[in-house]
Parts: sequence; C-alpha cells; structure tokens
Amino acid sequence: MNYFLTGGTGFIGRFLVEKLLARGGTVHVLVREQSQGKLEELRERLGVDDSRIKAVVGDLTSNSLGIDSAAMEALEGNVDHFFHLAAVYDMGADEEAQAATNIEGTRAAVQAAEAMGAKRFHHVSSIAAAGLFKGIFREDMFEEAEKLDHPYLRTKHESEKVVREECKVPFRIYRPGMVIGHSKTGEMDKIDGPYYFFKMIQKIRHALPQWVPTIGLEGGRLNIVPVDFVVDAMDHIAHLDGEDGNCFHLVDSDPYKVGEILNIFSEAGHAPRMGMRIDSRMFGFIPPFIRQSVKNLPPVKRITGALLDDLGIPASVMSFVNYPTRFDTRELERVLKGTDIEVPRLPTYAAVIWDFWERNLDPDLFKDRTLKGTVEGKVCVVTGATSGIGLATAEKLAEAGAILVIGARTKETLDEVAAQLEASGGNVH
Repeated sequence: MNYFLTGGTGFIGRFLVEKLLARGGTVHVLVREQSQGKLEELRERLGVDDSRIKAVVGDLTSNSLGIDSAAMEALEGNVDHFFHLAAVYDMGADEEAQAATNIEGTRAAVQAAEAMGAKRFHHVSSIAAAGLFKGIFREDMFEEAEKLDHPYLRTKHESEKVVREECKVPFRIYRPGMVIGHSKTGEMDKIDGPYYFFKMIQKIRHALPQWVPTIGLEGGRLNIVPVDFVVDAMDHIAHLDGEDGNCFHLVDSDPYKVGEILNIFSEAGHAPRMGMRIDSRMFGFIPPFIRQSVKNLPPVKRITGALLDDLGIPASVMSFVNYPTRFDTRELERVLKGTDIEVPRLPTYAAVIWDFWERNLDPDLFKDRTLKGTVEGKVCVVTGATSGIGLATAEKLAEAGAILVIGARTKETLDEVAAQLEASGGNVH
C-alpha cells in the first residue's frame, strides 16, 4: 500500500504516518526543499529509513504542489491513498496566509492527486467549516454553514468546498474537533484551543490556595478531542470499503461546556475551581448596541487588551467562548461500531495534557531571564546615578541595552556620567 501526505511532518501528520507504516505501507511526504530536516527527524522518531518514508519535494502554494515531472511520473498510478492534512491551524494567522494555504493549497492538492492518479483522496477539514451555525450540524450538511466572518472559519469552509466541487478522485472528508495532545503522553506542539486558558489557570493557582472557590463564566460547549483518537479514526475509516463521498465528524458526542473544561484543567493543575459559573446568556436582555458600545469604550478596550496580552489569549479566541454549534456523529458511530476507537472522557487524561504543557509549552519556560532579556529596549529610571550603587546600576543597565533615565542633584556630574555611559554605547537621558 502506497500513501501520499501533505502535512506529514505536522502534529496530526506525524501520528498518522506512524499508523500507516504499521500497515506495512510506504509513505510519500510532501516537503519543501528547506524543510527536509523535519522529515529526517520523523524517520528517526519512527525508526525507519528513506525506503519507508520518502521525500517528495514541492510547495503547497504551487500548482499541483510544485512536484517536478520526474517525481510525478514515478508516483503516477502508484498512490492508493492521498491524505491532505496541510493547513493553517492558527486562529491568529492573517487572512491572506490562511487563504493561500487552506484554499489554494487544497486546490493544488486536488490537482496533484488527479495528476498522479491517486485511488482515493482524504481531506482533513475541521468543524470550523460549519462556521458559527446555531444548533445541531449533521455530517451531511455543508451549505447550511453560517456566520463565516472569521478568516479561519471561512477558509476551512471554502477549502472543503474545493474538494466537494472540484475533486474528480473519490474522496472522503474528516472534520475533527479542537485537537489537543495525545491522551497517553500529552504530546502537543503548540498553544491552541483550551491551552490559551492554561496560563490564566496557572496565575490563579499562584495567587490563591486550591481550596478557595472562584467565580467564572459557563459558556458554550467546546468540542475537544485528543490527537490519538483523531488519527485512529481516520486510519480506520480510510481503509473501509464503500465510504467514498461521505463526511465524518471526528468529535466528542457529549462535549463539555467552557466552564466545565476550565474546572477540569484547574483540578489537573491543582488550581482553585470555579464554585459558581455564570451563564453569559443571562446578559442577553441588554440590547446588543449597548453591549458593543461598552466594549468599544477606550478604557474598556485598553484594560481588556492588557489583560488578554498578559494571559497570552488572542482576542479572536474570546468570540468562541459562547460556541453555538453541536455536531451530530451518526456516521462516525456507524463506521466505528465494533471497534475500540472512542473519545476518552476529558477528566481521564486532563492531568497528562496539563503536565506536558507545563513541562514543555508554558511560555514562561522560554523567557530570557538574564538582565539583557529583562531590560533591553525598556526605559529604566535610576536616581542617585552619579556615584556608588546608583552609578554601578546605571552602568549595568546601559550595558544590557536599557534606555536609561538618570537623575541626581548636580547637573555637571550628571552630564559627565551621561557622557561616560554614552561613550560605552548607552542610550542615556
């Protein structure tokens, strides 16, 4: 069995490649010329050589993935399954980058699959393709998607549309929920989805004893699934007969509300739990124009922006706190019936997810805690800066790249010290 993957070195891709190799297959992975090192790392991770994982040099933003004629000729008629995973999974990415990768990249993948005569095309879409549909979104629904204003929602919807309308190869579509780390190891490669709230939970833990109850919001239901479930389900469905043209929601059929999720991870992180959760819908009696006017007040925007920056939460993420969509899983349940593939309940593996984040992804782990990393480019005021400890401090700060404002009682001495510091490269006022 021969497989071709875009996004094979990405987070989901790494685990899927491992599953496909276990079937005894040969996996061809699209890589950019300058990214072949990532593929070598994947080979080392999985303990195989280039006879099992083959590099196909190309580019997602080029026609037919930019694969040269010799490589395409070698692949022609020899690809049983084409998996398209490459996409921008970043809510904060700019619209142009998302359109180029998600929409045009999918179009290029479809072209390549047709050119190499792939027997089947597997498109990894997302529940984002439903937009902010209010109610239950079935697996056979697509055009019904609504409120696609956010670039991520819109480009994921449009990329799925490319497959549905332009792909001549038999295809299957998978819509995973918010994919988080591995349920056994916690492995994850970036901050996304619920991870944005981990820093907030950690700060609360540092400020309050665990037994102190807090107050928070309830919010809508967020559909969170671990990467191992997503990959196991995709691998199983891809190799079934008679499922071409179908779409599958790789989601939790009983998702938790935002408040419940925060409490689950608060417990995993030994932080205080929310003893009271206020449903934000109770504020619905306030006219929308009043709510919007208050949000747009300069002081409110400044405070909100500063708070979100401090917690590392993109403003766009807050618009999904009241997520309105539920996802039907009848097709998924049908094809997984009789297998042991199921979504584990979040409380059973939340501690593993938290532990991996705190040991490997916590932004504080990557802070430069040297003096230079702390003060470079920042304004530092030193009084008594012309002698003793004050002068020594000013010299250290200037050397570290701080913008110095120095003060003392004697102007002549100040000017002399300023000239001395500037001569050694200091920026002194």
